[in-house]
Amino acid sequence: MPTTLTTKGQVTIPKKIRDALDLQPGCKINFAVNDAGDVLLQKASVTRTAPARKSGKASTLKDPFEQVRGRADVQWRTKDLMNLLRGEH
Repeated sequence: MPTTLTTKGQVTIPKKIRDALDLQPGCKINFAVNDAGDVLLQKASVTRTAPARKSGKASTLKDPFEQVRGRADVQWRTKDLMNLLRGEH
């Protein structure tokens, strides 16, 4: 499965490989080169820090957006959100 390297050093991972590794947009990937010069690709495991203690400190993740992803309980309409952000009343 040949692919082309871009000027930015990027390549497209073929769909068969993405499916086999269950790679989704935003997934972390590990690369390694073995002694024979073969490149190894594997899905990286998500590393999270320990939960916050009773001292009130919030737990931190490597990606701060992951900490709040999926937690919104308000269904915003575009018009309402734009009014909030732009200050239009």
